[in-house]
Amino acid sequence: MLTHRSEYGVEGRLAMIDSGDNSTTGWKPSTYIKRYLNRGVLDYLFVTNADLDHISDLSNLWREGIAVSTFIRNRSVSPQIMAIIKEMSGELTDDIQRYLDLHASYVYPVDTPFDQNMGGIKVRTFWNSTPRFYDTNNLSLVVFFKFGAFKILFPGDLEEDGWLALLEQPAFRAELADTTVLVASHHGRENGYCDALFEFCQPRAIVMSDKAIMHDTQAMTQTYRQRVNDHWPNGVLVATTSKQRRVLTTRRDGWVQFNVNDRGDFTIYTEYYG
Repeated sequence: MLTHRSEYGVEGRLAMIDSGDNSTTGWKPSTYIKRYLNRGVLDYLFVTNADLDHISDLSNLWREGIAVSTFIRNRSVSPQIMAIIKEMSGELTDDIQRYLDLHASYVYPVDTPFDQNMGGIKVRTFWNSTPRFYDTNNLSLVVFFKFGAFKILFPGDLEEDGWLALLEQPAFRAELADTTVLVASHHGRENGYCDALFEFCQPRAIVMSDKAIMHDTQAMTQTYRQRVNDHWPNGVLVATTSKQRRVLTTRRDGWVQFNVNDRGDFTIYTEYYG
């Protein structure tokens, strides 16, 4: 989640990247927003991938009475084509149907553009489209968020072919140049890794959203660590543990929080202290 505070400490608008719950811990974004943040409005919802692990709490936002003001996804894929893609991949759950309904209905101009209303946080998005790709992974919405000199990249579940297609775009290659943190594509799985990406992107740290020994995500940790070492051998300092790190994972670290000031200086906190 992204939020900002004014110089007086007043909370501003709220943005969220994906709406998957955590079946291991029982943590749900909808519950967190409604009962911990005490908010009834989610100003910006970015969905990077239309698969269930990214949207498994989507319907609960409405059940909790949370209004979504702006819905951002890969709009280049028509609602009709996206429905066919999802029907081919399996059962249309309530959350998937909710996504398809939103994809078809959130088509009007945005009243409050993100860049003008998030206290200086800027966003830039990229995507692939049909007919080159007909799978949800390579049709992921790729999102850069920037605040001061800090930039974090969320690529959804993009696979190597999708990375290579985006790298054909000069604007995408240019945007990669000063990325501070990369969230590993497809939860750190091997098929989300693209060696060519690191010719243009030299992140100071990589974050992997993974679970205990699932889908070979752990097999890529050393590879990602080396990509950071290539340019930033000291990695980043985690305030919670006072350790220098290059790869952070939700499996090892629990939640990972970046506190960023308007110059782009950042402090990292994690749930676990070990």
